[in-house]
Amino acid sequence: MNRHQGSKGKGKPSGRGHGNTRSESHARGNAPIKKASATPKKTPSAPKKTGNPDEIRLNKYVANSGMCSRREADVHIATGLVSVNGKVIVEMGYKVKPGDEVRYDGARINPEKKAYVLLNKPKGFATTTSEGKGRTVMDLVANATTSRIKPVGRLGRNSKGLLFFTNDDAIAAKFTNSKHGVARLFHVELDKNLKLEDLKKIQAGFKFEGKLIEVEEISYIDGAAKKEIGLKIKNTGNTIIRTIFDYFKYDIINLDCVAIGPLTKKDIPRGSWKHLTEQELNMLKML
Repeated sequence: MNRHQGSKGKGKPSGRGHGNTRSESHARGNAPIKKASATPKKTPSAPKKTGNPDEIRLNKYVANSGMCSRREADVHIATGLVSVNGKVIVEMGYKVKPGDEVRYDGARINPEKKAYVLLNKPKGFATTTSEGKGRTVMDLVANATTSRIKPVGRLGRNSKGLLFFTNDDAIAAKFTNSKHGVARLFHVELDKNLKLEDLKKIQAGFKFEGKLIEVEEISYIDGAAKKEIGLKIKNTGNTIIRTIFDYFKYDIINLDCVAIGPLTKKDIPRGSWKHLTEQELNMLKML
């Protein structure tokens, strides 16, 4: 090999062997390419807004009350027939909150299943739905139903006997009219014998503070002392009974509601409750 050939061979690499590999590793165009990730990174999404689970759309509320279908409810809402808490609502997506008063064409409606519960109340429980009043009758019927029932009428904390609960406003209204309502029968024990003349005055009716006080019936209880009285009255409160005997200077030792219209304490132990049978409910509706 002559001098020119050797110089030519050194100036241009042959493309074979280690020299080629070394030159490729320093070439700018041969830098390794990073592969894109197979799963793109997720951008964090805004937290979902969660509404009150106890709220219900107004059209569903109306439909669940049994008035009409949900589609028909939309029409009734749009025409201004539905109000919530006294305000006419025409908004389709409006949601009803627990405790709201919903009326359709002026009449109050309720989507809950109608419930009718009869309690044999013991002493020591206040007749109230308010909290912070100690032991109440609501504690005794807490497991009776998921419907929001309320007591109809009152029994004092130290009174006992039958107390009716419902969420049916039409049935409850029967009890609130003192003249045409549902009569309740009480067993009253006084601190002393009731004089016959006082019994007759109570039966005839008398005025107290300008108001006429009337009862349906009053009588002595057969086979008992004359301080034990049977008293039937349509007024739903028990304070009226205390007013009657206070007026005639008697103290009430025990007060027991033994019947409400056709309903009695049969098979209901003290402190227990039962659901009305269909027959019992029908008898109440006919009163």
